[in-house]
Amino acid sequence: MIEWFTYVQVAVGVAAGVLCLVLGLIGRRPSDLSVGSLALVELLLLAQIVIAIIAPFVGNAPTGSLLEFWVYLISAALVPPAAVLWALLERSRWSTVVLGVAASAVAVMLYRMQVIWSIQIA
Repeated sequence: MIEWFTYVQVAVGVAAGVLCLVLGLIGRRPSDLSVGSLALVELLLLAQIVIAIIAPFVGNAPTGSLLEFWVYLISAALVPPAAVLWALLERSRWSTVVLGVAASAVAVMLYRMQVIWSIQIA
């Protein structure tokens, strides 16, 4: 993993999470802004998948469990589409809160992936 890119992803995930939580708690239903923030999180996750495939071939191998890393990454990539599907099926203020929780969960998962990749010794 590229460290600066991971921190950008975490920052975007936290920002999207706070935005969606605030929008949901003030009563806003899912909109282009809230769903779009999760789409940005998902786009960055797809870029992370490409980076994770290429990184070992250019000398940036993980120090932790590769299986654990990939389970985290694939799981994190499935969370935003599931949350957006929920939000589009149940268009209430609470589905916007679910979007915020999903974005926040992805941010935490990304930080854990960085730890597995660069700090944890297998």
